[in-house]
Amino acid sequence: MIIGQIKDGIVLDHITAGKGIKIYDILGLQDIGCTVAMIQLADSKKMGKKDIIKIGKVIDLDFDILGFIDPGITVNIIEDGKLAKREHLSPPEKIVNLIRCKNPRCITSCEQEIKHEFYLADREKLVYRCKYCDTEAPNQFRTEV
Repeated sequence: MIIGQIKDGIVLDHITAGKGIKIYDILGLQDIGCTVAMIQLADSKKMGKKDIIKIGKVIDLDFDILGFIDPGITVNIIEDGKLAKREHLSPPEKIVNLIRCKNPRCITSCEQEIKHEFYLADREKLVYRCKYCDTEAPNQFRTEV
């Protein structure tokens, strides 16, 4: 299968196989008004199988969200058909308003204006904890598919 080259845009590479559709949905790529190609279960020497997303224009991406969902992603910015910048993502130190605290007694459960903040408690196991009540974050995005 051949997917065309991008003149100006972004290539999200090294996405864990099966997570591409989650990233597509979370980033709202269906609403950006340009060509988006998603390749699922592509062969990879490094990973065995991987997903790739190609976006036909440069858009503002939240690297923290991507790093939280799948820390191994590589973000390639393409300008004039050439690689202009490459970012290797890692888990962010904190995430804000991406997930909600599951503790019903947490202040964020009753105070609507408080941001849901989680800090990285264990980098090796990718465990995040609520800033307010220290409850472990739900891992709906980080679980293997």
